[in-house]
Amino acid sequence: MRISLFGYGTTMKALAARVACTIYDDKFHGESTDEFGNALRESAAFDPDSSDLEIPSPGIMPTHPLITRAKHLCSEYDYFAPSMPPSVWISGTNGKTTTTEMTQLLFAKEGALAGGNIGIPLANLDTKAPLWILETSSFTLHYTHTAVPQLYVLLPIVDDHVSWHGSFDAYRNAKLSVIARMHSNATALLPTNLLPFVPKHCCALIGYDNSAHLAKLFGIDTARVAFAEPFLQDALLALACAKILRNALPYELLASYHIGAHRQQKARDKEGRLWVNDSKATNIDATLKALPHYKDKKIHLIIGGDDKGANLLPLFESLATYQLCLYTIGSNEERLCALAAQYQIPFVACNTLKTAVATISKNLQADEVALLSPASASLDQFSSYSERGTLFLQYANATIQV
Repeated sequence: MRISLFGYGTTMKALAARVACTIYDDKFHGESTDEFGNALRESAAFDPDSSDLEIPSPGIMPTHPLITRAKHLCSEYDYFAPSMPPSVWISGTNGKTTTTEMTQLLFAKEGALAGGNIGIPLANLDTKAPLWILETSSFTLHYTHTAVPQLYVLLPIVDDHVSWHGSFDAYRNAKLSVIARMHSNATALLPTNLLPFVPKHCCALIGYDNSAHLAKLFGIDTARVAFAEPFLQDALLALACAKILRNALPYELLASYHIGAHRQQKARDKEGRLWVNDSKATNIDATLKALPHYKDKKIHLIIGGDDKGANLLPLFESLATYQLCLYTIGSNEERLCALAAQYQIPFVACNTLKTAVATISKNLQADEVALLSPASASLDQFSSYSERGTLFLQYANATIQV
């Protein structure tokens, strides 16, 4: 079979190590080979009549010429469907990574593996493992048409990735699409407000409204869960997975989980001033959830980047209720400044993160907080949200609080 891979990031490189293929990427010029002997070609060289199967990197937009010309598209999930063990797929707008990590921790003793959007490609997961727990993006779901999980957990979804999907409705429908294929012995756990949009289905559906409702549904004692919102909901969903699949509530295992970097990560500089790294807030909802933690302080908020076409008005309506100053960076800076002026919110146009941190450092008082919660993706100026958060702390010369 003549297999074509579109893109050459982590996912496709893992596949290329396992299968003979030709790889097409916009970054390639001319033709060369990789370390496995696979041909590397520029995207314009793709010939759909010389390919029997095309596997795209999930992030490639549906409008890309490689996608529109392909005749045999197959997602990474669909490619591994025949050998995939029972699986839990976790999706949503915010909290996917934390929920996936927590869930894997609860099933780790039996050999469960976590992967997918969490950073480990399916090609690097052991198909003999008893359970795969996969953080699953809307991009992957868009391209997946046959693979199904035993349990699908959907966190709340809000306006995100509109520029990729074309509309919020398309984004929402991608998140819900897998439910139509799930078997009668499978379960989907999702926000109640999404139930009216669920396609025809035969699996069990469980709707939840909030953390309190989740705890009631699954008999969870929240006093034994040592996490505050927004991580409380992630923890409750992980426990719900254990309850659904194993009829267990392993509180002790969950208690050993530590919140990862770049998620409301607190640090202090040499003067004892508070700097909070929330670089993983790559959309509006994540920033809106971070702000209430500091409602009693003046907030010096760094915001901006690639907002992915989201409607920013709800964000600014909320920002106007806080005592804060905005420090704008990134590709949507002009848009942010215009909205700040419209809502009469103090702001400083900084363009770069380094300038924003330096400006805040001149103004930050001991009882205030410097918060990086950009409400935007990072790739316009950084290689990842991780690099953005790391640089934020470096520029601030701040030490993480344990």
